[in-house]
Amino acid sequence: MVNNKLAFVYVYDALCGWCYGFSSVMTKLYERYKNQFDFEVLSGGMILGDRVKPIGASADLIQIHIPRIEETAGVTFGQPYLDILKEGTQVQNSEKPSIALAVFKSYHPEQAVLFAADLQKAKYLNGADFEQDEIYVPIAEKFGIRGSEFIGKLHDEKFKQDAYYDFALSKQLQVTGYPAAFIKTGDLNFYMVAKGYADYDTMVLRVENVLKQVSA
Repeated sequence: MVNNKLAFVYVYDALCGWCYGFSSVMTKLYERYKNQFDFEVLSGGMILGDRVKPIGASADLIQIHIPRIEETAGVTFGQPYLDILKEGTQVQNSEKPSIALAVFKSYHPEQAVLFAADLQKAKYLNGADFEQDEIYVPIAEKFGIRGSEFIGKLHDEKFKQDAYYDFALSKQLQVTGYPAAFIKTGDLNFYMVAKGYADYDTMVLRVENVLKQVSA
């Protein structure tokens, strides 16, 4: 941990709709606590291997969750995403957006919460296809990273390994669903503060409770 600050560890997946709902909560938590915590984001690897399929394979389940996520989290799923869901052929694979997060963290690890939120907006508002290199360019450039440089690193084996290291850390934390969040107070001390979606006020209460315990 840097500067003896505690760490706030957010485990998400770019293809997790509830994480999209939680992204605004995480952004607000980041703005509130960024001077108290080092914020870390791990990709969970929700859809890998034989789970990689066209979105049409899970479209019915996604359609069931969309109204609940919109009502609970106050987010909107854009028409371009709904069109892709209906069309059904866009491949869903967590690997590439997870590599993109790993690349981003090599530049601005402290802003990973914001990058993750922008990735999900690109997907769920604009229907971005994470398999296409060009969708990462405007997001990277927003943070002052040259697009061509970012894409080059997106195909570097090192960052693929970094992404899979994130997946392994997520498993070590015994995360079985997303989103999840922890406060890390030592090498082996983790307080879980989110297991699934929680609203901002609830998260603040949980965080403050951990801070009281740590300072007691």
